[in-house]
Amino acid sequence: MPLVSVVMPVFNSAATLGAAVRSVLTQTHSDLELLITDDRSSDDSMDLLRAFAAQDERVLVESAPEQGGAGRARNLAIERARGDYVAFLDSDDMWLPEKTEKQLAFAAAGTAPLTFTSYFKMDADHAGESTDWVPNGRVVEAREHVDYRAMLVRDHIGALTAMYDRKVLGTRLMPEMRKRQDYALWLSIMRDGADARGLTEPLAVYRAHQAGSLSSNKLSLVQYNWALYREHEHLSVPRATRALAGATWQSLRNSRI
Repeated sequence: MPLVSVVMPVFNSAATLGAAVRSVLTQTHSDLELLITDDRSSDDSMDLLRAFAAQDERVLVESAPEQGGAGRARNLAIERARGDYVAFLDSDDMWLPEKTEKQLAFAAAGTAPLTFTSYFKMDADHAGESTDWVPNGRVVEAREHVDYRAMLVRDHIGALTAMYDRKVLGTRLMPEMRKRQDYALWLSIMRDGADARGLTEPLAVYRAHQAGSLSSNKLSLVQYNWALYREHEHLSVPRATRALAGATWQSLRNSRI
């Protein structure tokens, strides 16, 4: 049975953290480790995490030496990974119970070392658990195949669904940017020649942020996407402009779901 290393960054997530952690621990594929890095939270997040770690040895918690943002917190967790696969879940989202099992089978049936799935969206104040989730029709659909060229025009991969094969790709870290670290990682993997395959079944649930927050304001990501295209992917200004237009349109369209 392959071991899956689940990477979870945490910062002041006490209100949603429990449901996120339980959604991992109740997976039908139980051979996993949940690697959590707390980014110096000021709420009760660390107390909750210590309680989970005391109850389940698969929960491995550390506190970041200093506050460094989500990208740094994820990398600290990735550096501790022992698994055959590395998967990602933020502390306000959830996996459905069969997510890991079905995605591992999907990955084994193909040749792409990076896989992802469709996912549901839920309201910010949703208080349920993954085990009692009722499909709501709000689905961000996964594309069946994605290569580097397609990813430049649009980020097709929901980070909460992504999983990469560490045996094939090695340990891959995220660039330590304030935003879009996940997108930068997928691009770097594909730039090196790997494609990604998408499982069309929705197997995770994304928490939509409250209107007016930084995350809900899709236009606020423009500067981060531009920096990614120019500084990390070294695209020309015309090519970066085309990619930015596609990424912005996709973000606005997904926000309507």
